[in-house]
Amino acid sequence: MRRSTFTDQPVTYAAVGATLEHDLAIHPPKGFRPLVQSIRLGSGDDRFATSSRALMTWGVQRGSGVEVTRLDPGTGEHYAGVRFAEDGTPQRLEPHRGTEAVFDEDGHPYISNGMTAVLRVPYGPFHVNAPVRVVYVIEEQHRVGFAYGTMHGHPLAGEEAFVLEQRPDGSVWLTLRSFSRVAAGARRLLGPFVLSARRRLARRYLRALHPVTGPVTAPANGEPGSAPAAGASTETDPQAIPSAPRPAELTDGNGRAERAPDR
Repeated sequence: MRRSTFTDQPVTYAAVGATLEHDLAIHPPKGFRPLVQSIRLGSGDDRFATSSRALMTWGVQRGSGVEVTRLDPGTGEHYAGVRFAEDGTPQRLEPHRGTEAVFDEDGHPYISNGMTAVLRVPYGPFHVNAPVRVVYVIEEQHRVGFAYGTMHGHPLAGEEAFVLEQRPDGSVWLTLRSFSRVAAGARRLLGPFVLSARRRLARRYLRALHPVTGPVTAPANGEPGSAPAAGASTETDPQAIPSAPRPAELTDGNGRAERAPDR
């Protein structure tokens, strides 16, 4: 896994990287609301490869009706960690290493550490600008993903991570992990609307890469993105629910299943 944090364009919260914590749903950073949900996208190497390319070129956001604008690749550096001796004692810091910008066949840049963007989230006839900065990237053989943190001007403060995983049984799962609260300047007037829209958008994020439900189309009915295709059949995450699965589509990370919203 590769992870880094940056200080040249600061995020608006302190707990950078907390979406990596396994107990995020139970013990989020103080004052923040956690959200952990997963969805099965299918199975097999081809599904994992296709979903990985889409995820790492902002496919979740674009597939949810969100415009990804003002992309800046940033430094592309990542923190390589500490080098340890054989007895386990730390010796020295590894140097930062840069990465060259990489694009897919359609010209979309692959997400890299330090990249910034402004997400234009549709809400009815309006758009909400949400500046974000990538705070870590995951690149493993069977697990890829990234997280971005909110920057000044975002209606929320917090972090959101998108992790794609191919499990030993071949199944491919997308997990959304986030913690957030309403940003200081938006609390009085926009707080209830922002929090409500956050959960609806999270559902669309999860379905954006699904071969049946995604991507969504233009916004409708005052929500961020239109409803996904009807008739989809998705599954609960057996690793997130301790008891037998119930007839639901998503899991919330607390062992509770969430039914899909009306389409």
